[in-house]
Amino acid sequence: MLTNYPASENTGLSRGARDAWWIDLLQPTNEEIARVESTYDLQLPSRQELSEVESSSRVSERNGVLFLSTPSVSHLSGLDQTSSPIGFVLSKDLLVTIRYTNLRSFDKVAEKFSKHVGPATSIEAFAALVDEMVDLSADLLEEIAAELDGMSRAVFSRLGRKRRHPTRSNDELRHLLIGVGNAGARLSHTRDSLLGLQRIVRFVSGTKRDWIPQEMRDHLDTPHNDLLSLTEYETHLSDKVQFLLDAVLGFINTKQNDIFQALTVISVVGIPPTLVASIYGMNFRNIPEFNWAWGYPFGLALIVISAVVPLLLFKWRRWV
Repeated sequence: MLTNYPASENTGLSRGARDAWWIDLLQPTNEEIARVESTYDLQLPSRQELSEVESSSRVSERNGVLFLSTPSVSHLSGLDQTSSPIGFVLSKDLLVTIRYTNLRSFDKVAEKFSKHVGPATSIEAFAALVDEMVDLSADLLEEIAAELDGMSRAVFSRLGRKRRHPTRSNDELRHLLIGVGNAGARLSHTRDSLLGLQRIVRFVSGTKRDWIPQEMRDHLDTPHNDLLSLTEYETHLSDKVQFLLDAVLGFINTKQNDIFQALTVISVVGIPPTLVASIYGMNFRNIPEFNWAWGYPFGLALIVISAVVPLLLFKWRRWV
């Protein structure tokens, strides 16, 4: 889909549409890309080129035109929502954005822009998009931080106590482990976006260009500093994810140790009664208690005593 700002009735991008200062390409077709290229004498990058990770592929300048790309950050509420690249082709008179997914930051900027409201230059449009993308990244980090706080309370308040329902506890640990992994993956996507935004913002504002006013360069310093602080905060959240992951795995190992301990106690306690039953189960006529009237109660009592004594010993040694 091709959208040009300020909006005009001329959606075909003929020569009369050169007054547009922002062209947004959402999942563009080959025909739409060819129209923009022929109208504005540009060579737009393909999706494969936007996805390249080399620094020289993410930021470059050719003939006074800046070619920028960064991974996008959207809602990313689950692992099924993968990130996709965003491309910026920025020149003195035009900003062309290429994206392959709906982005809340772009929608918010588009709502503000109309024929009479919004920036009048391409660099102002770029700055407005950067501001919204930084705000969205901050919101996503705050959302992930709230989820991690909830997981932390679940791990150390509920699961830290002895549970009467081991199966329910196992299910909670399983869900928490999945939740921690999901949060870690979302943080990884967000970090990629933050680093990409840092790179392109510094590239645009760091070099003095005649068509970028000093006030816009100063304006871009604010989101750049915000991105630095958000990157530090993301590192803190990543450390918290690792801490929670270790904690959940520690509880799982503790539960496994408890199970093995219980099985060991049962096996040890069961050995003496089995030995007594095996001895008196032998069919030899010369067994002294063979014809004894109290032989059966005596055997049962001996089996019970041989089972109770090891349990009392374990309790006394605090092994159980």
